[in-house]
Amino acid sequence: MTTPCFIIAEAGVNHDGSPARALELAEAARACGADAVKYQTFRTDRLTTRRAATCAYQETATGGQQSQQDMLRALELPDAVFRHLARHCQSIGIEFMSTAFDPDSLDFLVSETGIRRVKIPSGELVNPLLLLRAARTGLPVILSTGMATLDEVAMALGVLAHGLLGLPGLPRAADAAAAANSPEGAALLAQRITLLHCVSDYPAPPQDSNLRALATLRNRFTLPVGLSDHTEGTCVAVAAVALGAVVLEKHFTLDQSLPGPDHRASLDVAGLARLVEEARIVESALGDGVKAPRPSEVGNIAAIRGSLVATRNIRAGDRLDDSNITVKRPGDGLPPMRLLDLAGSIADRDFAPDEQITVPLDMRHD
Repeated sequence: MTTPCFIIAEAGVNHDGSPARALELAEAARACGADAVKYQTFRTDRLTTRRAATCAYQETATGGQQSQQDMLRALELPDAVFRHLARHCQSIGIEFMSTAFDPDSLDFLVSETGIRRVKIPSGELVNPLLLLRAARTGLPVILSTGMATLDEVAMALGVLAHGLLGLPGLPRAADAAAAANSPEGAALLAQRITLLHCVSDYPAPPQDSNLRALATLRNRFTLPVGLSDHTEGTCVAVAAVALGAVVLEKHFTLDQSLPGPDHRASLDVAGLARLVEEARIVESALGDGVKAPRPSEVGNIAAIRGSLVATRNIRAGDRLDDSNITVKRPGDGLPPMRLLDLAGSIADRDFAPDEQITVPLDMRHD
């Protein structure tokens, strides 16, 4: 039995700095059937300098009037809110997650909210300080790979392996690679790391989704893979489930018309519910891979398949072949493929037109 795809409802910063809305997002994610609801934990001064510009999609969404620092500062939530969110999620039966963007934020999440897994965002895949801290938490790590090359993913995994092995300090690049390629490091990566394919644009064009990269990542690194999807709608995300994604992450919002940077590229609540439903349908449709009649079709075999029947009067002693035997429904008699063995044999009794051919027959072939 395969493990169901772990579906993360990415609330992100779609609370727009409102603790009440953050709670509403958790309630909505639970009602939609998601496995986890995920936020973002950061302190603006640790994440950006004043020189950091906003992305094009952020300028479009916010009107281009804010610096990245100003935009992010308005989206911060106090530590106490994250503690409350974690407790609330536990009480309603959905896993609390939050992406940490710096080591101190990660330490807070681990020690104060009890997160069960670490999410590294695409932008921090190249941040060895955060990668090392994540590896040393002892928790499973989900690593998004938006904007990354395979070499960059390999380097990130090397840093993670260094941390997983309990090696001290920052590794040199060669030492990180050696850690990932060692039998012990590779085994720890396989136990703890999941890679998410991602296209870091909001919304991402479907034609840029490159879902075949799921197989590329899985084959190159021999790790579980999933998708952090930023396309509009549910089509691409559901396709990823069919391609073997074990984790699916998707932004959602209570209202796509709100002014924050991510609302327009997020599913609404109805869309999130539809995504969960469609993903579960696809999972069930994948089946066990055994090619055999499924329980739902067994009862249709007799009605849809045919049996061997006489095309005309056949007398005992007549030779049987395709001149006096054909295939007609129902399929509750001799299977049609038996004609390959019976052709040329001798009828052992009389058969009327449309009468099913039965055995035993005289299998002498004159």
